[in-house]
Amino acid sequence: MSSSNNLENKKTEAQTAHDKKMTEFMNLLGANEPLIPDQVVDHYLNKAGFECNDERLKRLFSLASQKFISDISNDAYQYARIRTSAGPGGRGRPTGTSKSKTVLTADDLTAALSDYGINARKPDYYI
Repeated sequence: MSSSNNLENKKTEAQTAHDKKMTEFMNLLGANEPLIPDQVVDHYLNKAGFECNDERLKRLFSLASQKFISDISNDAYQYARIRTSAGPGGRGRPTGTSKSKTVLTADDLTAALSDYGINARKPDYYI
């Protein structure tokens, strides 16, 4: 029986440590200003039908959105680097020097978005 009590104590200690870390994280969210303004987050959350008065939760959504946008941007940049390093035989142009600038195109962004299941392709023909 003492082993089951010992196991329960360890679980309780782990849960307490987890709760403490979560509380600290939520307090940090309330204290720091996100890159995506609160008004923008409020607009899109209201548009989606989500109502919440807790600013920390809204900032958590803002932080998750910022991470999502950052991941897409990074992937688009990687696609652009691949495209420009394809050389004369590939679709891209050769970079020439190591100081050439990488230019992101709509094709790079479309490829990155498709990795996340978002279809951003234009239709072939406009009517």
